[in-house]
Amino acid sequence: VGDNPTDDATIVYYQKRRHIFGDLKVEILDASGQVVGTVPSAKRRGLCRATWSMRLKPPRVPTAASAAGGAFIGPRVMPGAYTVRMTKDKAVYTTPLRLVNDPRSKYSLADRRAEYDLSMRLYALLGEMTSAVDRINGTRLALDQRAAHLPASDPLRQRLEAASAQVDELRRKIVATKEGGMITGEERLRENLCDLYGNVVNYEGRPTQTQIDRAGAIAHELSDVVASFDSWAAKELPQVNAGLQSKGAAPVELPVSGGVPKKGASLW
Repeated sequence: VGDNPTDDATIVYYQKRRHIFGDLKVEILDASGQVVGTVPSAKRRGLCRATWSMRLKPPRVPTAASAAGGAFIGPRVMPGAYTVRMTKDKAVYTTPLRLVNDPRSKYSLADRRAEYDLSMRLYALLGEMTSAVDRINGTRLALDQRAAHLPASDPLRQRLEAASAQVDELRRKIVATKEGGMITGEERLRENLCDLYGNVVNYEGRPTQTQIDRAGAIAHELSDVVASFDSWAAKELPQVNAGLQSKGAAPVELPVSGGVPKKGASLW
């Protein structure tokens, strides 16, 4: 009686003595030399066993009121030649690792390539969506922080709050904002994209034409929202910042790739 064998790639290495000084890490490189995975490694003496899921790290996912159930894992890499690289302080050791299709699989290499290509397209789209939501959230929070420093009756505060509401309306087109997750039934671009990504990445056969078309439609809808945000920023922010400048406050700057002002940053 024992555990079922792992589905992961197994890497076994031997250490004559316990590793004490410097870092010890085990990485997987593809044929081009790019790192595609890092596996947990032990520093103890003797035989050590590490496993690699043969997947990339999970995609970046925009923050929202519900969990992104379909995006907890990364795409599985394609069969081919890889390299295991162990770095022990200043010493580097390598050994080849070859991944092959499961002989029991009914999917051809072309099917796997089609699935991988769409998975990576959706993987990248999730990253683009995350950057867009980060930019929107960063701008919204900056507007809210500056409004909080003004009296409730101040016209500039009312303008800042109105601008924040406009930005939040764009955010709501991308992510679900109601607490309660799936109970609310609220679905936005993020939820649709995560669901599509999960369906594709968990099935190693050729994706359907409907899935391919859906990926293109979501990408188009996202680009429309991003364009609307950029248009809003170009029109409204100069006027908002002129009002802030008249009161000696710092202007609202668009985050390059997301983020919010650091704690303690001076706004006034």
